[in-house]
Parts: sequence; C-alpha cells; structure tokens
Amino acid sequence: MDEKELLSILSSNIKEYRQRKKWSQSAFAEKADISINFLSDIETGKKWPSIQTMIKFANAFNIDVYELLKPENILPDKSSHVIEKYTKEILAIINKSVGNIENKYITQIKRRT
Repeated sequence: MDEKELLSILSSNIKEYRQRKKWSQSAFAEKADISINFLSDIETGKKWPSIQTMIKFANAFNIDVYELLKPENILPDKSSHVIEKYTKEILAIINKSVGNIENKYITQIKRRT
C-alpha cells in the first residue's frame, strides 16, 4: 500500500462515517472545527488532515483513530446493511412459507371434517 492508497482509504472512510451520522459537510466541519473547504479536500483525497484533526474526527464518530485508516471492506457496521437487507428478505420468505404451511394444514383439516 502506498501513500495515495492510504489517503484514499482515509478520505472514503471519513465521508462514510459522516454520512452514517447523517451529518452534512457543514455540520461535521463545525464539529471538527475546520473549514468546509478543508473537509471537502480531505474527503476528495486532495489533502491530509493533521493528527489532531484525525483525533477530532475519531472523537466525533466515537471510534478509535486507527479505524479511519481501515480499508473500506472491513469497516464496522458495513455488515449491518447487508444483514438488514437480507433479514427482510428472509422474513418475507419465512412468512410466505408459514402461510403455505398453514394453508396446507387448513386444507387437510377441512378434508377430515
């Protein structure tokens, strides 16, 4: 991994965490005590934040600083989106299956009476 790749990871993670909190760039820049332009440059990978700024980011997101540098595919909570999506689909399948089973038993009971 080179510096460019690390900056890209950092940039996308900051943007991802900010969006999870549903914060605009303006709101987050205010929390981090930086300008919106500087935040935009960070999120687009044009500039590096200082260590102090990264600490402010991590504190605002309630995470450890190192999590800002994790590759995107292992960010925490990413799996929750997948689980949430498939849980709804699985529940729909279960409900449909249960309905089919109930109908099958109702049919059998009607035949017996």
